[in-house]
Amino acid sequence: MSARGKARKRALDFLFEADLRSTSALELLTSRPALELSEGGYVQILISGVLEHSRKIDELITTYAQDWDMDRMPAVDRNIMRIALFEILWSQDVDDQIAASQAVAIAQEYSTEDSAKYINGVLGRIIALKPSFAL
Repeated sequence: MSARGKARKRALDFLFEADLRSTSALELLTSRPALELSEGGYVQILISGVLEHSRKIDELITTYAQDWDMDRMPAVDRNIMRIALFEILWSQDVDDQIAASQAVAIAQEYSTEDSAKYINGVLGRIIALKPSFAL
């Protein structure tokens, strides 16, 4: 697995835990030795980016995740999409399709097969409409 793949999983750990504990993922990150890991810098970029753009990211998920409210969506799926959408919309050095395929792979590992298909569909719609977004 690539360093960025490991970083995505590590960022998911922090975002997921923060979601469950109603705390800040950045506070969790700074309280743990994640920055000592080889992928620690990218973990921080992902978490910071997701938090900085959380309003727009959650708005897009709410809009394009048909038949699912954010509160009803599994926390792991919600946070996988948040990471992928940050990379797709604001990270210039990650190809959109790679970000989406990594999100699907993580969903297959940590969630259900149905979740992976659903995440792929939501991200695919957003990628297709990306040129029309005012960010």
